[in-house]
Amino acid sequence: MSSFRVLTFSLLTVGVMLATGCAGKSGTVQTQGASDARPAVDQSQVLVLTAQQDTAPDEPLDPFARADEAAGEEYDPWESFNGNIFEFNRQVDRFVLKPAAKGYNFLLPDWVQIGISNIYYNLRFPPRLLNNMFQGKFKGAGIEVGRFLVNSTIGGAGLIDVAKDMGLETPEEDMGQTLGHYGMKPGPYLVLPLLPPFTVRDFTGYVGDVFLNPINWLVAPLIEVKNVPSIIAHKNRTTTSVIQFGARVEEIVNERSRNLEKYQGVEEATLDLYTAVRNAYLQKRAKAVRE
Repeated sequence: MSSFRVLTFSLLTVGVMLATGCAGKSGTVQTQGASDARPAVDQSQVLVLTAQQDTAPDEPLDPFARADEAAGEEYDPWESFNGNIFEFNRQVDRFVLKPAAKGYNFLLPDWVQIGISNIYYNLRFPPRLLNNMFQGKFKGAGIEVGRFLVNSTIGGAGLIDVAKDMGLETPEEDMGQTLGHYGMKPGPYLVLPLLPPFTVRDFTGYVGDVFLNPINWLVAPLIEVKNVPSIIAHKNRTTTSVIQFGARVEEIVNERSRNLEKYQGVEEATLDLYTAVRNAYLQKRAKAVRE
């Protein structure tokens, strides 16, 4: 039952993560992490070249070059399937997510949207901390603890990224990177309905990170652990589902709203969008594992 609920949540509530790249808007409050960019969460997918957000100005990525990690390998053997799902996700964004994001953007000013992104990033602290520790990156783990304490208190529950101004920054770590750190190959590139792009390794890590976040089993128990109490009782599954679904949809629309201009620019400037997004993603992930 737990596995079924995790899979259902992944497919229904992660939604159309179509905006993981750099934000196309500016504000007075900075998003936690690198500059004014997103998760991983995200949480987002498809038309923003996600490699941009973690790349220094003197290290430009070529979205049409093969990823270093997969050089010489057939890293997209499911291209026909992936391409069809990619196009499906684009249409969902076009007719559902983008209109919702435009309305959301009309209602909420930039600084509110940035603050909301900060809060969600702050709540994903446990998986980042644990993955730093799993990889032996204890300095990074210490910085994550410091960021969480500072932003949860002085930053108003994570609303403002005070820790960034204090120099407390470290690369975001996830289970996919941890698996790569210990030698697991990325496997084929994979695009699924209403989810961000993955490799097989990264999808495995994505599910693992769901289990690593105690919110999912101590607060709103997506994962039910026998004899382990939670704030929302296990029997109140409807309440849990509504909270999890609502929070995830809100986060996705918020991130999409913040990336309206960037999304549009990338789509208009790229001829082979599927290839560009795929290769940028693979390069970004290969770089993250190396670091």
